[in-house]
Amino acid sequence: MVVAHRGASHDRPENTAAAFTEARLQGADWVELDVRLSADDVLMVHHDAHYGDGRLVREVPAGDSPEDVLNLAEALEACDGMGVNVEVKNLPGDPDHDASDLVCEAVAGLVAAYRPTDELLVSSFDITAVDRIRASEPSLPTGWLVMERHGTDLMLDRAVAHGHGAVCPWDTLVDESMVEAAHERGLRVVVWTVDDPGRILQLADWEVDGIITDCPGVARRVIDGHLDGTWVDG
Repeated sequence: MVVAHRGASHDRPENTAAAFTEARLQGADWVELDVRLSADDVLMVHHDAHYGDGRLVREVPAGDSPEDVLNLAEALEACDGMGVNVEVKNLPGDPDHDASDLVCEAVAGLVAAYRPTDELLVSSFDITAVDRIRASEPSLPTGWLVMERHGTDLMLDRAVAHGHGAVCPWDTLVDESMVEAAHERGLRVVVWTVDDPGRILQLADWEVDGIITDCPGVARRVIDGHLDGTWVDG
């Protein structure tokens, strides 16, 4: 599946209604977006801990956020017709880190009310955050984002042991043997962030479950061409 990274972020401002609409127009199956809590505990769709004007998202009430920043409920509506991968931003060391993981419980409750579970994936780089989400809503599909080399077996076995259904590795970590090992364990593999057509074609040939990309239109053409035999790289 083609997963638009923060929407069609190559062509529109990331994590905005315009980016999500453009992702749909370009043929994305899913959208990936990021959430953080506002000062009044509203889930805001924003990648960085600070807004562009320097204010910390966690210290700004939702009503005072920049005009183009959506809350999660608004974003889910803007992504109508597509699946949604919600990345929870709450890493230790972040300026807005919440050790109580309130953001995890808030996400689990909101997305389950808005979407069927087969149209959702909730992920985080912090496996304890993903654990908290799964504990809050056991039926919700969860995935562990990985960008460091833990060793393939260690990483995959840890995801399985924690009860998660997907791993979301950085593209440079992925080879065919890793995809095969994940699938043997019943794990989905959703790779980020891939814009090169040749690499998209290779990942599709390895049968990864999702490709997160800034250029969903490119990925759509490559994958559709791969399936019907019409794609010629270059």
